Amino acid sequence: MTHMSETQHVTRAQVEHHVLESANEGDGRAAEARRQRLLVETPQRLASCRFHVHAPPMVGFAPNAPAATQWLPVRIAGKIMKYALFGINSGPCADPDVAAAVAVAAEERGFESVWTGEHVVLPDPQAPPSPAAPLFPMLHPSTGLAYLAGVTNTIRLGTGIVLLAQRNPVVLAKEMASLDVVSQGRLEFGIGAGYLKAEFDALGVPFEERGARTDEHIDVMRELWTSDAPAFTGRFTSFSGIQARPQPVQNGGPPIVVGGASPAAVRRAVTKCQGWYGFALDVDQTREVTSALASAAGRLERPDGLGPLQLSVTPRMRLTAEVVQAFEDLGIERLILLMLGQDQAALLDYVHEIADEFIA
Repeated sequence: MTHMSETQHVTRAQVEHHVLESANEGDGRAAEARRQRLLVETPQRLASCRFHVHAPPMVGFAPNAPAATQWLPVRIAGKIMKYALFGINSGPCADPDVAAAVAVAAEERGFESVWTGEHVVLPDPQAPPSPAAPLFPMLHPSTGLAYLAGVTNTIRLGTGIVLLAQRNPVVLAKEMASLDVVSQGRLEFGIGAGYLKAEFDALGVPFEERGARTDEHIDVMRELWTSDAPAFTGRFTSFSGIQARPQPVQNGGPPIVVGGASPAAVRRAVTKCQGWYGFALDVDQTREVTSALASAAGRLERPDGLGPLQLSVTPRMRLTAEVVQAFEDLGIERLILLMLGQDQAALLDYVHEIADEFIA
């Protein structure tokens, strides 16, 4: 794929060629679906855009690449940000009919993805740092997203986040591979280490091991997703002489997006994951983490196969054009919005409100 100069003035035709050239990268069913979608949508979406060359701060980056190639160098004014919805499996969306209606509407209105939350159990009574009341309903992420895969066609499906340290990674690798297959390569695999000790206690997983388990579980799952003869020897998991098919549709497995702002999460993002996700952050908090990510990128080696680190945030404030611009200036590429509304009608109103103001 060629790269345009940082100072080059570009025309609509040049940008269209640049984007469509990228459509030829990759193989497999997911890449083919993306290729066909770009071939249809790109000329339509670029028809009324303004173009300028933009070099964002070095945050969403391939750390070992030259500065001019760390980012897609051409920004399409008003089109760079991807919009997503959080909570597609919880609250009112724990009703599958409501979740389906919201996901279908989001797909039709141009949202890039919908994301689940996860807590297998919640402390009763609620006490900090528990995020929700004990009776707050949450569907299991893979169950909810598999259902939504059947009623949608193009919107990506994200786990935001799976508490990886609480899981058996061999079983979870099968769950997520299956979800990637039934969604035809639309899974974004968001993960985190977890923070509710009561939840770990109920599951019989030592709370103090959550960081080490998270790191190892990533490696276990990638081995099962990519190896022709999977084998692994680790502190928590060991196996050989097995197969776990089908493997995911997406080459290398679904993108892994790590949540959190701790030093461990920053390290994990740079060294092991394709993306980072900050939840309920304001602009200043996001700036602190993106600075930490840039600093870590200068100290730590990032495997070439991971590609540029993609940055997502759930803003803690209501969306405005100024808020979007502030996040764009920090290199954030996806805003995963907390949905406002306690019933289907209110949630759909919110989808259309955001689409009318920021996506249309």
